[in-house]
Amino acid sequence: MRLPPEWHPQEWLWIGFPHDADEWPGILPRAQEQIAAFANAVAESGQAVRLLVRDAANEMRARALTSAAVSLDRRHYGDIWLRDTGPLVVADGSVRAARRFGFNGWGGKFEMDGDQTIGAELAAGAGLEVTTADWILEGGAIDGDGTGLVATTEQCLLNPNRNPRLTRREIEARLAADLGLDRVLWLGNGLINDHTDGHVDNLARFIAPGVVALPAATGADDPNAAVYDDARARAEAFGVSLRTVPSPGRITSGDRIEPASYMNFAVTTHLVVVPTFGSPHDDDGVAAIAALFPGRATIGLPADAVLAGGGGFHCASQQMPAAGFS
Repeated sequence: MRLPPEWHPQEWLWIGFPHDADEWPGILPRAQEQIAAFANAVAESGQAVRLLVRDAANEMRARALTSAAVSLDRRHYGDIWLRDTGPLVVADGSVRAARRFGFNGWGGKFEMDGDQTIGAELAAGAGLEVTTADWILEGGAIDGDGTGLVATTEQCLLNPNRNPRLTRREIEARLAADLGLDRVLWLGNGLINDHTDGHVDNLARFIAPGVVALPAATGADDPNAAVYDDARARAEAFGVSLRTVPSPGRITSGDRIEPASYMNFAVTTHLVVVPTFGSPHDDDGVAAIAALFPGRATIGLPADAVLAGGGGFHCASQQMPAAGFS
C-alpha cells in the first residue's frame, strides 16, 4: 500500500477550525474567518468538506461563517493542524487504510489535549483500519509524488527531538514499510522560525511524478534565500525536474520573521488554494502555482491570521483520497 499524491481525486477534505484564543491572541476571529473561507471555497468547488469544530460555541461560530455545503463535525482536538495529527491514508486499488504515528507536539513544543487521538478517531469514523507505527512523524514533514518518491528535510526528520535513536537509513526503511515511500529526496533546513523544525510542505512540493516546485527568493532582504538555494542544489543533484514559485519575500510580525510560504497550498479535486499574506508578490505567487495545475482552478486567499497561529491551509487540512489508487 502506498500514500497517494495530493492531486489524486479526493472523497473529502478534513479541515480544523481554530478555537484556542491562546494560540491566536487577539486574532482568533480573523483566523476563524480565513479558515472558513478556505472551507467554503473547497466545498463550492464541488468537493465534500468536513470542518472539525471543538464545541457547541465553535460550531455556532463556524456555521455562521460557512455555507450549507460545508459539513461540521464536532470532535475533541487540540491544534487545528490536521496535516500532522490527522490520518495518513494509504491505498492499493480499492483498498484503503489509515496510518498513524507517534506525535509529541512538534518536538515537545506544543502539546495539546486531543492531538494524539484525533487521527485515529477520524480514521475510525471513515471506516478505515488503523495501524499505528512506533516512531514520530508528522504529515507535513513529507511530500510524495505517488510513485514512492518523497521529499523531506534533515532539519525535521533527523531532529533529535523526534526520533533520537533512529538513523537516516532506519527512517528511510520505516517510510518505505509504513507508507510505501522507498526513495527519499533529503533537503536541508526549512524556513526560518518554522516551529515545526522545517516541515517540507512550506518549502518543496511535488506537483507531478518526479517534478518538484521550489520557491525563489524575492528581494535582497528575503530571509530564506540561502534555504531556497540549498534546496534547489540538492534537488538538482538528486535528479528531479524543478519548477519555480516566487516567495512572499520578507514577512514580519513586529521584529519576528514569519515563515510565510505560498508552498503551503492545498490541492483538492477541483481547486488549488494558495495562502496569501498581503505581500506585493501575492499575485505572482498564485499565478505561478496556477500554471503548475492547469487542470484545476487556483485561487489565493488571505492566510496571515492563520499563519500567526503557526501554519497555513495545507497544514490545517488532510484529504481522504478516493478509492482506486494503485
